[in-house]
Amino acid sequence: MKQIKMVINADDKLGHVNREIYGHFSEHLGKCIYGGIFVGEGSPIPNIHGIRKDVIEAFKAIRMPVLRWPGGCFADEYHWKDGIGPKEDRPCMINTNWGGVTEDNSFGTHEFMELCELVGCEPYIAGNLGSGTVQELSEWVEYLTFDGKSPMADLRRKNGQDKPWGLKYLGIGNENWGGGGNMEPEYYAGQYRQYRTFCRNHSGNKLFAIACGPNGSDYHWTEVMMKNLKAFDWMADGLALHFYSVPEWNKKGKAVEFSEEEYYELLNTTNFTDELLRRHTQIMDHYDPEGKVALIVDEWGTWFEVEEGTNPGFLYQQNTMRDALVAAISLNTFNRHSARVKMANIAQAVNVLQAILLIEGEKMIKTPTYHVFDLFKDHQDSDCVYCYTSNENLKEGKNVPMISSSATVKDGVMTVTLANCSLTEEAEVDADLYGFSGSSVSARVLTDEVHAHNDFENGDKVTIKEHSAEIAGGKLKVSLPPVSVVQVTIRA
Repeated sequence: MKQIKMVINADDKLGHVNREIYGHFSEHLGKCIYGGIFVGEGSPIPNIHGIRKDVIEAFKAIRMPVLRWPGGCFADEYHWKDGIGPKEDRPCMINTNWGGVTEDNSFGTHEFMELCELVGCEPYIAGNLGSGTVQELSEWVEYLTFDGKSPMADLRRKNGQDKPWGLKYLGIGNENWGGGGNMEPEYYAGQYRQYRTFCRNHSGNKLFAIACGPNGSDYHWTEVMMKNLKAFDWMADGLALHFYSVPEWNKKGKAVEFSEEEYYELLNTTNFTDELLRRHTQIMDHYDPEGKVALIVDEWGTWFEVEEGTNPGFLYQQNTMRDALVAAISLNTFNRHSARVKMANIAQAVNVLQAILLIEGEKMIKTPTYHVFDLFKDHQDSDCVYCYTSNENLKEGKNVPMISSSATVKDGVMTVTLANCSLTEEAEVDADLYGFSGSSVSARVLTDEVHAHNDFENGDKVTIKEHSAEIAGGKLKVSLPPVSVVQVTIRA
């Protein structure tokens, strides 16, 4: 058993953990929307206006704070007027990015906004800058938010929505350095300013505008964007970073069948998130020391080869305890960088990449990643505090510390989340608490063999269980099984 020393100082606040750091992403990709979230009103599967009831309840149970839609790459070929009005009159389109399938537009703006209302989360609309027009995006904002008489507000009323929904989060373009137009940052910055100018704040609604940010470690893109945003009086509230845990794009490997070496390679890549956020933050701090522009990690997660026999364009993959550890490391990292990181959206919510839910017909399973979001949900809207862990790398030459950790405090409750990345060795954590006097403690654990996963035959084999922890004399003691994620709750 490995002895791990920790120090947690509640008086040393690192940043505020916005609830939106625990956000999600839904794209018209594979069976995320159709056959996943949305089954249509005529389906025998219990639904509300075509939206699956079990999906709604699963999203609510982890307090889903924000949901990004309609893409992804799909966003920059999506024309929103095709997805409103009577379903039988909506035109079809070809989803050229994801599998070349026909999209019937039966899930559009009204359906998405209803989904967000049912879940109780903020909608995050990704607007079409790549193949759309300034007028098109401006009119979508008007349709969603204007309460007076206007062409778009009248069209919304004609389609059955009298009052505007309101919209906070608006992304202007997606991956415009790649599939969203293959633009240079200087060119995109000019395009962004033009589009943003015509996205108005209507009827008391205030947009939180998010610009396309860098692809992984493209620090030049961040530099160019921050220079331009500063020159034009901070026309963006956020800059979106995309980073996936993939050691090499040309050999993504399989989701369930992987070696010990592949396990360490993936966790090594995931731990790079810390350096990535630190270096992008340094650039942003140089131009924006007051922190006016948030760093938004609106696509993150694992990306493997698709499951055998599935459409390569649908990006369907299983989800193991390895994915759970990736999620825990990532979320702990976002917490620690919460002074600048204000939102993150895992890719994706259902049936795609590192999904929290897998759905097949009437069956639904919660993946190990879903259970990590359950363990971490109490971090939402809290203050991240100093949490030092004595650590050693698990494999020579690899950036894979044994323990990942973060701690937050809110309303007299300290939440500590820990992941033991060792495949074989248990860890005994002995933590000294400063600035917080704990009177009671409880814990929960997610643990299993590293390849373990939930499937449609066996249901939720991998799930959360109660765990033991002790607190006395300002010290916390908790054991971490190999391949585990643990939540500790300490009450003052």
